[in-house]
Formats: sequence, C-alpha cells, structure tokens
Amino acid sequence: MTSPLPPSPAVSVLDLAPVVPVVVVRDAADAVPLARALVAGGLPVIEVTLRTPAATDAIRAIAAEVPDAVVGAGTVITPAQVADSVAAGARFLVSPGWTDVLLDAMQASGLPFLPGVSTTSEVVALLERGVHEMKFFPAEAAGGTAYLTSLAGPLPQARFCPTGGIGLASAPDYLALPNVGCVGGSWMLPAEAIAARDWDRVEALAREAAALRT
Repeated sequence: MTSPLPPSPAVSVLDLAPVVPVVVVRDAADAVPLARALVAGGLPVIEVTLRTPAATDAIRAIAAEVPDAVVGAGTVITPAQVADSVAAGARFLVSPGWTDVLLDAMQASGLPFLPGVSTTSEVVALLERGVHEMKFFPAEAAGGTAYLTSLAGPLPQARFCPTGGIGLASAPDYLALPNVGCVGGSWMLPAEAIAARDWDRVEALAREAAALRT
C-alpha cells in the first residue's frame, strides 16, 4: 500500500483522515508498533510532538519502518526544529502558534504545514501570507465549534484542524463544520495502554476514531 501523501506541499494533510493522532513518544522503541497500530486502525496521519527527547528518533523510525504512515512533527516552534524534523523524515509540520521567522522556515522546508492560530487576526495574517490551512489551538479553550462557526462566514477560505481538548464525543461536531478538514486528538492513545504496550487497544480505538468521517 502506498502512503496517501506524496512529498508535496500541494497535497492537503487535512483531507487524508478525519482524525490526526497527536502522539507523545517517551520511548523511541514504542514508535514503530504504536504507528503500526494507528495505521491498522485507519489513522495513517500521525503527528509526533517534539515534547520529549525521543521525538526525533521516533519520527525517524516511523518514517523508515512504517511506509503506510504519514508521519509529521508537531509542537514545532523554532527553525532548528523544522530542520531537525525534515532531516528525520517528517512529511508535514504542525506548530501551536506562529511567528514570521517560524513561518518562513516552515515554508522554506517544502513540506505541508499547519501553523497554529487562536484568533481572527492570526487567521487574517496567515491568509495575507498565502496560507489557507491552519491548526486551531487550543480548540476547546479558544472557543470550540462556536468560534469556528463564526469564522466560516467572513473567512471561508481558511480551513482548520482543531486540536486541544477534543475527544470522541465532541469530534463529530467539529467534523460537521464546513471549514474543518480533520481534528487532532490523543484520546485513542490512553496513557495506560501506551505504558502496557497494549497496541491492540490502540488499534481498536483508532478504528473507532477513523469511523467518524462524515
């Protein structure tokens, strides 16, 4: 099976799966079996956050050993992290927020990217820079579905991957919005399952999340 995302910024990460698992890898040895479980459950797009020392090695391992996964780097906040993520084999980049310096680095990488926004002004500023796809973060704390619904009228050209506080029960409400392509979440990765290396449970929860596509 060929990975669904060619290495081209013209391909939208938002349209590959209804849910993007947001993964915190503490032990790089868990990266490959975890990714295989997510892919088997129907969630091939995997965001590995750069929150732990193991993150870059995890991206490298998934990129090398799980060809059906589209692995990206999340919590990217510096140009150096952009470079490290590209070198590790990341296929896309996600940031919790953005600055001109960070945006320049992400654009120069040649990878698809989702800069984080939580205000209308940030959205407008990105649209001025030619960026139309964004991460809405922290989604629940920043206004949730009501806020995104309000943006759809005046800014229909902006599309979002809301992330932050979203779970299985609330995800369908986000996915029903016209300006939402997918949601990010970690509910299919419960800490106890990861600690026990219960990959069958992760696969089952991933399959449940993959069925949310509207």
